[in-house]
Amino acid sequence: MGSKAEWWKGAVVYQIYPRSFRDTNGDGIGDLKGIEEKLDHVAGLGADAIWLSPFYPSPNKDFGYDVSDYCDVAPEMGTLADFDRLVAATHKRG
Repeated sequence: MGSKAEWWKGAVVYQIYPRSFRDTNGDGIGDLKGIEEKLDHVAGLGADAIWLSPFYPSPNKDFGYDVSDYCDVAPEMGTLADFDRLVAATHKRG
């Protein structure tokens, strides 16, 4: 394979739709903590990277793609601290 900067050319990318992936607080909506809990499972599938569908605040008229604040996390999906933990946990796994 080419340079390390082009790792993505041969990578397996696993897309996660957070809203339906894993609910950790029982409200029926998937959340960032749920993704973090399942990172080992996703890595075990052979994924080199994850691609998260929108988890930003949104009026949800377009399944979350109508973002109202690109600098925050939708409250039903967690907090910025949850996102920071998810990023750190993902990087820890390589």
